[in-house]
Amino acid sequence: MLISIILIFVFILTALFYYNAVKPMNYWKKRGVVQSDPVWLLGDQWKQVFGLESIVDMFTRLYNLSPNARYCGIYQFTTPALMIRDTKLLKLITVKDFDHFMNHKPLIPDGADPLWNKNIFALKDQRWKSIRPILTPSFTSSKMKSMFIFMSDCAQNFVNYFLKERGNGDVIDVCMKDISSRFSNDVIASTTFGLQVDSFKDPDNEFYYRCKDITNFATPWRIIKMLGFATVPRLFKFFDVKFFDSESRQFFINIVKNSIKMRKEHDVDRQDMLHLLLEAKKEVEQKKKQGLDIEEITDEDITAHAMINFFAGFESISTLMTFMSYELAIHPDIQNRLREEIDEGFQQCNGKLTYEVLMKMPYLEMVISETLRKWPNFPEAHRVCTKKYVIEPEYPDENPLVIEEGTAILLPVFPIQRDPKYFPDPDRFDPERFSEENKNARDFYCYMPFGLGPRNCIGARFANLEAKVYFAYVLHSFEIVPTAKTVIPVKLSNQNFNVHAEDGINVGLKPLYT
Repeated sequence: MLISIILIFVFILTALFYYNAVKPMNYWKKRGVVQSDPVWLLGDQWKQVFGLESIVDMFTRLYNLSPNARYCGIYQFTTPALMIRDTKLLKLITVKDFDHFMNHKPLIPDGADPLWNKNIFALKDQRWKSIRPILTPSFTSSKMKSMFIFMSDCAQNFVNYFLKERGNGDVIDVCMKDISSRFSNDVIASTTFGLQVDSFKDPDNEFYYRCKDITNFATPWRIIKMLGFATVPRLFKFFDVKFFDSESRQFFINIVKNSIKMRKEHDVDRQDMLHLLLEAKKEVEQKKKQGLDIEEITDEDITAHAMINFFAGFESISTLMTFMSYELAIHPDIQNRLREEIDEGFQQCNGKLTYEVLMKMPYLEMVISETLRKWPNFPEAHRVCTKKYVIEPEYPDENPLVIEEGTAILLPVFPIQRDPKYFPDPDRFDPERFSEENKNARDFYCYMPFGLGPRNCIGARFANLEAKVYFAYVLHSFEIVPTAKTVIPVKLSNQNFNVHAEDGINVGLKPLYT
């Protein structure tokens, strides 16, 4: 009897393992789609899990499985996803047939963490369609002009710190990831909450500590959470596992709550992101009073939307500034040409840079665009099929491919932006790729650092402006140079889920005036 029970138990476990870990690995093969040789349970991410390759190397390897294929099948753990390699298909999925692919693939299960599930990136279907138009006006050119003032103050503080506190005319050796994240932290505090934070003079301030905490995906517990949400989401949801840690979560909830209270009590009118979100909330409340059927915005929604600024502003923008500093350090000719444009802009403004002059610096725009091409913040982007879709054959060896509802679609940001088919000699840093002539001659859908179509990054203008402000002030006062600690070429980390240099990037800041 006992033996029978054991055999039944073993059979059940074997069956569960087969149907949940083995069988899913043949999903694309059964549909005639090119795929790699995924490992049970871990899929195509097994090398990354064991630290054998970076996430960038993983997606590049999969992208190159079949150079002539329009798409290929991959497995993110046990979840099959279709990687799109063809720009015509990218256009169909992200623009023309967008109604079939409106949503992002959820990072964590719905309802598992309201502070994540309610932000604009995670919203789905009608809720996203209702909220996006409400938030979009917060990122217009006129609104960015008001943000420019706060960003400029942070940039001036940065320059003054290194000139006065750290600079004696010698080259100042800095870890770019550290100082760019501190700068981004101060910008977020100012532009989002109206808080004055100086992460250089006060390096251990709590705001910076909490920002680092919520954007750090490399801690053991955060990695376990990511793996758990990816492989056993129902189990993690059952045990009420939150994506954000409780202390950091409460810290930002309190900041938003106290800021809203203070502004109401003292009638504060500061044109920052929180102000814009509160104005959007007021507008929605007015429309609801008029009888319009419109989604309301709660204080929790505002907190969630403010939180996404940390991911976009703290991690992503600091990554852009880190890699751009590296490229400028090893390409002094490009840096000198850019500095000439920046210095000329300061002269036009009599030393006080204006928003209008900054936005008319074409070479600065080109250098930022080329940095985002070569070093995009994220190696890929996702969509989810929301209703059945058929990819019609284009070549004789293709058959119609039915995409079932719920299937993940992967946009290969890093691999396609390094594909020599679209960008010849792709490892070379060449801002001229983004001259007006070259941009117009290139396929629009091979460049997507901020995504494509209606679901692109809402904060792209904010990120672009912050990077422009930072480099305008830095290059006006410093030369960025390689040091003995600068690793050339950059080696990417195998421990992160996005594009990170191993051990950061070290460069030198050489004061131009002493």
